[in-house]
Amino acid sequence: MGILDVIFVRGKHVCPWWLCRSFDNPLRRLFQDPERILRPHVKPGFTVIDVGPGMGYFTIPLLRLVGSGGKVVALDIQRRMLEALRQRADRTGVSGNLVTHLGKPGDPDMPDSADFVLIFWMIHEVPDQRAFLADLKACLRPGGRMLIVEPRLHVSTAKFRSTLDAAERVGLTLVARPEISLSQAALFLKD
Repeated sequence: MGILDVIFVRGKHVCPWWLCRSFDNPLRRLFQDPERILRPHVKPGFTVIDVGPGMGYFTIPLLRLVGSGGKVVALDIQRRMLEALRQRADRTGVSGNLVTHLGKPGDPDMPDSADFVLIFWMIHEVPDQRAFLADLKACLRPGGRMLIVEPRLHVSTAKFRSTLDAAERVGLTLVARPEISLSQAALFLKD
């Protein structure tokens, strides 16, 4: 492990629930506005899976974008994250179409016709990315899209390329490389 790996906390870990508060703050909106990032991909009535939602930085805006006719499934492996997210959604009045799911993508009660999957700043925590992406691909309807975004300083370009290769190996088609501040991003389509 090199010095940059230590400085940028690169390695095998799961982000602790308390650290997510640092990612979910008003200053972040100055360089990563959730509505601007998500609006081109999410429409009213969509079913969306937000993987590793933290405390809802993107989940709350997703709930607003899908509206009362859609739903957002927040998938996490940490109960405290989902509890904090549920409380926040309740406080903002958008919890009616929120489903929290403790577990992993291959669980039997995951939706199998999602329109969009968001994986923002978390797939580097997954040991078997290929299996993880295959499970998420199974949740997408044909024509559904998956946006994968990783932090530029935390995840090397080579590591991100490896993630994109894994997505292509499971049969997802790369359709765009959106510009997202401080990040590397890729948009995939399920044919």
